[in-house]
Amino acid sequence: MKNQDVSKKLEVNIQWWKDAFSDCADVKMLEMCLGEDMSVRTFLSYIEVTGGESMLEKSTIGNLLSALTRLPGDEVIRKVRENGMGVSDAVPFASMQEAADGMLAGECILFFDGFDRAVKIPDKGYPAMSLQEVESEKSVRGSNERFSNSVKQNAALIRKRIRSADVKVREHKMGVRSNTNLYIVWYEGLIYPEFLEEMERRLSGFCIDGVQDIGVIQQLSEKYWYSPFPQFQVTERPDRAAMAILEGRMVVLLDNSPEALIFPTDYNSFIKTTDDYYSRWEIASFTRILRYLASFFAMVLPGLYLAVTNFHTQILPTRLLLSFAATRQGVPFPGVIEILLMELSFELLREAGVRLPGAMGNTIGIVGGLIIGQAAVDANIVSPMVVIIVAFTALCSFAIPNEDFATAFRLLKFAFIGLCAAWGYYGFLIGLLFVLIHLAQLESFGMPYFTPFVGADLSKNKDTQDTFIRPPAELLTRRPIYANRKNRVRMRIKRFKDI
Repeated sequence: MKNQDVSKKLEVNIQWWKDAFSDCADVKMLEMCLGEDMSVRTFLSYIEVTGGESMLEKSTIGNLLSALTRLPGDEVIRKVRENGMGVSDAVPFASMQEAADGMLAGECILFFDGFDRAVKIPDKGYPAMSLQEVESEKSVRGSNERFSNSVKQNAALIRKRIRSADVKVREHKMGVRSNTNLYIVWYEGLIYPEFLEEMERRLSGFCIDGVQDIGVIQQLSEKYWYSPFPQFQVTERPDRAAMAILEGRMVVLLDNSPEALIFPTDYNSFIKTTDDYYSRWEIASFTRILRYLASFFAMVLPGLYLAVTNFHTQILPTRLLLSFAATRQGVPFPGVIEILLMELSFELLREAGVRLPGAMGNTIGIVGGLIIGQAAVDANIVSPMVVIIVAFTALCSFAIPNEDFATAFRLLKFAFIGLCAAWGYYGFLIGLLFVLIHLAQLESFGMPYFTPFVGADLSKNKDTQDTFIRPPAELLTRRPIYANRKNRVRMRIKRFKDI
């Protein structure tokens, strides 16, 4: 939006403001008349959460407007120009862009007809750490804020991090009886409009009584409903959502839900975390490689153990093979029954830990796992090696940052157990082939799931730099392939000579 000076004509300022903040459902605009004779026209704008419902009654701006209403019309402009009401931190802005930046910082902006300045009035600002801390997406570094159950507050948390009028918020009503507010948030100029149109088409493609959680929107909007792999990235972190918006992606927020959907997405995005970009590149790359390996072993490790011990023992060293045989002495069940018994036991412990409240849930997971594993070995129901394999597989699944993504590998793990128990290493290869074919065919809003490994030439192989290895910060100069091709550059480095 082209900048201009604040005009004495209120209509000119209002028109600029409405053009700049079009498609911004969380930006409130209010026209009023002040003075005893109601002769002074004014225009007030603020971000919904920073103002609040009782703003005009109890806050600084409310007290100011109440005082100006009791003044004669010709005194209103003079009092405002001279800050005769003694409002602390009241700042006049000469340009419309300065006024917009002031509002995006969490304050209220007031325009007067006949006055060529916009006045910033301090208010309560953005919500801060009174919000709950992140639980399911723990981060070593970065903000600990998480989304709340209010869609308006969640939109404000994103604006708190990206203070630009180009951040657009489009509102929809979901549920013919619940009328739940849904926001689609994006950065104008960074996105491909086709993604937005496709999302709105999918939202209009179903009619439902009520929507109580973002998970309902996710399931009804996914094209490949039969796939265990999610086609939306779910996050409860405002900084992760803001990062995605700056990458040229879009975010869906729903009232009464403390999570957001990010789209489009791909396999690589589920492996990344926010603190990958807050930490040094060496440790971020190391942990990212660990997550890639964890996603593989969480799916195939129990099946591979069965394939090797039941069919292909010749690939093991003799001493290791004899050790395996010694630990299985007295065990009455075949290997596949051992694996299934322990896997189901660990899944039950995981579910029990989730359902039990507070510290009791954490305790049952740790103590229950130790007791059941040790008791099963002592009773010769399973061998110690099976306990180690199942425990290591569980650790691998916990290392995957996204819970929805990790669930896909937990389910596929049982398919690999069946295939490897029936056909050994050939079953493992068949299962791996089917998974790779499925992932190659999968897409999220037209973006291949294997992006950026697929179609790397479209970005001249720039996107492949940020995959297994997180490059140094000074090399992260381009946005991912999701972003509009015209605005792919996000950083420029200025070299400083030693003095």
